[in-house]
Amino acid sequence: MELLAQISESLIRGEDGRVGELTGQAISSEIPAKQILDDGLLAGMAVVGERFKTHEIFLPDVLLAARAMYAGMDQLRPLLIKDGIPTLGKVVIGSVQGDLHDIGKNLVGIMLKGAGYDVIDLGNDVAPEAFITAAREHDARVIGMSALLTTTMSVMKRVVELAREEGEGKIRTIVGGAPVSAEFAREIGADAYGFDAANATDKVKELLA
Repeated sequence: MELLAQISESLIRGEDGRVGELTGQAISSEIPAKQILDDGLLAGMAVVGERFKTHEIFLPDVLLAARAMYAGMDQLRPLLIKDGIPTLGKVVIGSVQGDLHDIGKNLVGIMLKGAGYDVIDLGNDVAPEAFITAAREHDARVIGMSALLTTTMSVMKRVVELAREEGEGKIRTIVGGAPVSAEFAREIGADAYGFDAANATDKVKELLA
């Protein structure tokens, strides 16, 4: 549909005003909210995610596209809730206790939202218990943790232990951040490791598949 293709293209270009305007037109034309979401906004963000992964575009481009996506989502959200449209899944994310860095974590949140997930962002300096409490409250199946300091990486291990206590496989865990490695993720028993935002989004898809 031409209108949805225009939404997608405008989002890729980061034109938030245009995306908001076109989304309004699509709603007025009585195109179902789910179709506008899937074939307009998410289709555009999928292209953005792919181009970011292959280094065709960079962080500022992703942030502009995310702002454009939110311009459309602000109008669609009430309709999606009214229609009872489920998201692909819920993911709790945060930078672990003692760590105040959140640029990487924020980017993961943007990419996950752009892929159609409901993201509960706890911010930074998040205590292990807070991750578990949020996952329980929101019925989230994945917890994503970020650390930029080697001194805070041990907090990830505690979160993994608490998640495991919730019952086998009920809450899955993924870790990332500059000092974190796949080997460290295996050592602490995390379910996945994301080396960057695009890869983390792919890993979350696998965990929720």
